[in-house]
Amino acid sequence: MRYYPAALALSLLAGVSASSGHSAPPQALDPRAASLLAQGEGDLAAGRLDEAVNAYEAALTIQPGSVEVLLGLANVTRRQGMQGKALHYYREALVVDPQNLSAISGEGAALVEKGAVEKARRNLARLQGLCGTNCAATRQLAAVIAKGPAPRMVTADAVKPAPVVTEN
Repeated sequence: MRYYPAALALSLLAGVSASSGHSAPPQALDPRAASLLAQGEGDLAAGRLDEAVNAYEAALTIQPGSVEVLLGLANVTRRQGMQGKALHYYREALVVDPQNLSAISGEGAALVEKGAVEKARRNLARLQGLCGTNCAATRQLAAVIAKGPAPRMVTADAVKPAPVVTEN
């Protein structure tokens, strides 16, 4: 009984060190998925966002869990203004590759766009720990955080007063 805490600590240490350093190498992209990925990048560059989403989703069906495809989908949905969906794709990419600098930076930028600046600062600290302050991903996220979230537009329908009925 007196060795229980030491044995528990050693087994925890062995389990964590065994699982963290031995991840599988990235899987090569299927040629069909690579072609669709290139098509999606071209559509994104041309501003055809819906076509880019279609290409990326088709690539994702061919190669499920591909980090490159997930990052492409995240970037497109972020440009479409769907930060929640972009966060989902960034987090899926981080499950596959927890130290992907692009995914961490993109997630932080999407968080800033949603107004969660403190959570984005956590991503910035994580990036600084992984690649330092002179890393491109770190500088990009720091610039987005410094800029802050975009002001929300208010429509006339959102502030329309409720009609009040009075008796004469």
